Amino acid sequence: MPQPGMPLVESLNVLREIRGDDEVVLTVMGTAREWMALGEPHPLDWIYVPSSMGQAPSLGLGMALAQPDKQVIVCNGDGCMLMNLGSLVTITNQAASNYTLIIFDNGVYEITGGQPTPATSGNAPLVDHPALARAAGFQQVFVFEDLDEWRESARDVIDAPGPTFVHLAIAPVPGAVGPRSPGPAPARAQDFADAMQA
Repeated sequence: MPQPGMPLVESLNVLREIRGDDEVVLTVMGTAREWMALGEPHPLDWIYVPSSMGQAPSLGLGMALAQPDKQVIVCNGDGCMLMNLGSLVTITNQAASNYTLIIFDNGVYEITGGQPTPATSGNAPLVDHPALARAAGFQQVFVFEDLDEWRESARDVIDAPGPTFVHLAIAPVPGAVGPRSPGPAPARAQDFADAMQA
């Protein structure tokens, strides 16, 4: 949903504040850029940079299936989600109870210059992302347009048995640039794999 919406940084900070020490957080594109800026990295952060747009939900599902004792939280943009809508069906088919997909919907491809996604027209949403999630089989679907409501409910939402779909209405960040990798991919992958096994 395009503007107005809650600020991206504050909505991510809510997640950082309630995040459990054994919970995996996977971020991509704009969420990765802001997540890295919020503070020290956690061993179970997977900053999917460089990334392939649309693949974070599937990658997160693989993590959730491989590590059923760890909660996996995927922070995906609406533009990325549009590039792999089929993953919604795969996620519900696999029924990982430890999986939460959060869509940060600002209605634009922010990283490439703020172009409207095909799901929006001006300031009007054309596609109902939560309805798509329900149609794909998600039993737990939550929608937040207000930061205080998200803050108040976030822990309960993450604790709900998944797979869970969360839609956050986010304001675009004007002039946003793409995230930079926080380090060499092979070393980051090894550190993350070690943390997942701990």
